[in-house]
Amino acid sequence: MATVLETKSANDDSHIRGSVSEEEWAVRVDLAAAYRLVALYGWDDLIFTHLSARVPGPEHHFLINPYDMMFEEITASSLVKIDTEGQPVIETSHPVNPAGFTIHSALHMNCEDAHAVMHLHTPDGQAVSAMSEGLMEHTQTGMIARHDIAYHEYEGIATDLEERERLVEDMGDKHAMILRNHGTLAIGKTVAQCFLRLYFIERACTAQVRMLSAGRENLNNPPQGTPQKVESQTPAAGMGMVADGLAWPALLRKLDRIDPSFRD
Repeated sequence: MATVLETKSANDDSHIRGSVSEEEWAVRVDLAAAYRLVALYGWDDLIFTHLSARVPGPEHHFLINPYDMMFEEITASSLVKIDTEGQPVIETSHPVNPAGFTIHSALHMNCEDAHAVMHLHTPDGQAVSAMSEGLMEHTQTGMIARHDIAYHEYEGIATDLEERERLVEDMGDKHAMILRNHGTLAIGKTVAQCFLRLYFIERACTAQVRMLSAGRENLNNPPQGTPQKVESQTPAAGMGMVADGLAWPALLRKLDRIDPSFRD
């Protein structure tokens, strides 16, 4: 099956590089890398969930995954360019899932920092999303992620366009969200910033699920004031610099060593 998809991508998507701007191509490469990293870390859910990024320019176009490809197969050329309704704006042989863009479009169009939006269904993320306390502050990673997290109540599979207004309202000025009984989500000015936020959320959720195996009564509470101290030590601007300047270049090198085909 993988061979068929790779052949299809090579035949049908090879024209993309020459038909888009250099700025768009750079975003395509970064977003394809993010898909590969999600697969590498085991955060994918077959062909489901989405990572999206805004195309530079005034058209309000976005890039999202072709609905018939696994995340480890996605390349810069195979990403589908869509409008705000999730409809392709460049002819493609790949199916797209407009319903899957409901959450993403709301945030892309209404949150200033949402140039990239990533949403996952990991088991640990779903587990924490179902906990009444939400994300706890019992680990350093939890403290880093917790102060920038919003919550949105579950309304069923996200096909109702009216839900977009409530998503935006609940997000407020935060950069991450726990979708109750559903999963995790992050936004960012760049793909790099969005991915790093998602990484911290997922690491915090995994740690929480494991630490709760000891029982809530056996947990060590952090000293009073330390969560607030960690918040002051991890401002959004500083996290952005770490993401764009340090973590993301290192992650791209990692992918290049494993399989550089995400750049195709």
